[in-house]
Amino acid sequence: MRIRSKIAICCARIAYHCIRLFSLGDGAALPGSLARRIDPELLQYLAGQACRKIIVVMGTNGKTTVNSMIYQALSKEGKRVISNRTGANMENGIVTAFALGVRRKPADYACMEVDENAAQTILPKLEPDVILLTNLFRDQLDRYGEVDTVWERIRNAVSQVPEAVLAVNCDDALLAALLPGCPNHVVAYGIEEAFMDPIARPRVQEGTFCRFCGEKLRYSLIHYGQLGIYCCPGCGWKRPEADYRASRIHIGEEISTLKLAGRVLRPRLSAPYQAYNILAAYTALEAAGAPTESFGETVDCFDYDNHRECRFIINGASVQLYLAKNPVGFQQKLSLLCRDKRQKDIMILINDSAQDGRDVSWLWDVEFGYLADAGAEVIVTAGTRRYDMGLRLKYENIRCQVAEDVEEAVWRLTEQGTKNLYILVNYSGLQPMNRLLERWQEEQEYLHAQEEQEYFRAQEEQEYFRAQEEEDDL
Repeated sequence: MRIRSKIAICCARIAYHCIRLFSLGDGAALPGSLARRIDPELLQYLAGQACRKIIVVMGTNGKTTVNSMIYQALSKEGKRVISNRTGANMENGIVTAFALGVRRKPADYACMEVDENAAQTILPKLEPDVILLTNLFRDQLDRYGEVDTVWERIRNAVSQVPEAVLAVNCDDALLAALLPGCPNHVVAYGIEEAFMDPIARPRVQEGTFCRFCGEKLRYSLIHYGQLGIYCCPGCGWKRPEADYRASRIHIGEEISTLKLAGRVLRPRLSAPYQAYNILAAYTALEAAGAPTESFGETVDCFDYDNHRECRFIINGASVQLYLAKNPVGFQQKLSLLCRDKRQKDIMILINDSAQDGRDVSWLWDVEFGYLADAGAEVIVTAGTRRYDMGLRLKYENIRCQVAEDVEEAVWRLTEQGTKNLYILVNYSGLQPMNRLLERWQEEQEYLHAQEEQEYFRAQEEQEYFRAQEEEDDL
């Protein structure tokens, strides 16, 4: 290994352990930034030396879940895998993952989540064996631009690595439009039966028109967004045939099933759209020639929350935290919320930091009218754009409260509410809310454990004195 690369890796590891030791963050990106300053060519060097095969996961929604699923499936097969499972998908985060994962002997695989906006820079350095595309939706307009812009970036990025196998969700009309003339070998995956709740479908679709002739696409089945079975009445272009399919999808409260490659899987699905994530992960593994014998076992015990769909118990109340950062994703979370027929309280926390995107006009593309029949006792808006969110609800004739103090509002809802609280946050609110709820839950678990110890100690003392009294009587 080159001396400069060794120094860069060593410094990255020291920085990571210092960050973790002093609780300064998760250490996902800063070590990589430091390493790149020392060795600007570190990523392409490690990508060629540190692993035998590289799988890249890209797309608007589902990247982190799918990447984590691929990682766990390969690990269960006994493979050594390098991965940026924290979701740090820019170059610094990917360099950090490689710097921490590199050993004397190359890893069997690297599976990396890559930001679509940075793909044109990152993919040529990684030279992946497989590129998996999950979906393409409008997200953070002031950062990414419209989907047409992102589509062009993805097309340009993929064209730079023609040796990579391209695994594409062919139900997505935008992604499928990448395939004609594509130099890469292509495998497609999709779902050909209805399985989604109608509430999950936003009224605004991306890719409504054919990219080849401009005619409006005709759908015989829509899952959500622009995902479904489609064709163009103008030029005849239509959804490609899927090489891998999921079928017989059943979403139950406790047991869910789906059929994949002749096997019936029984995953603990937190939401219907997770069926796509399972299918995507399986397709990527097959495209990479990886073993899949243990895939069913991986899926059946996989934890889907990724700190983005977490449940807590605070003051005896069930608190469900959801990340909802774009119109399609928000619509999915509303669907899940409405599936719960119990009375509930709802907090919607919308921020406009650089991570979230300053433009929150996408809120007007979410069909919040469904909240009118969701059994909500109290709806609270919070965050830096709480008044924008309140105005959006007002246009649906839905009453809400506005919270200046988020912690006070959440605590009050858990103490005085229905004991069934849903919190929907966009990106920058996710980790602070996770940390807050985890801290409260741990504190209450500790106090509960202390109370139990006091109770059992008192019981033992009573038993002791009772035994002493019996001895005295004798």
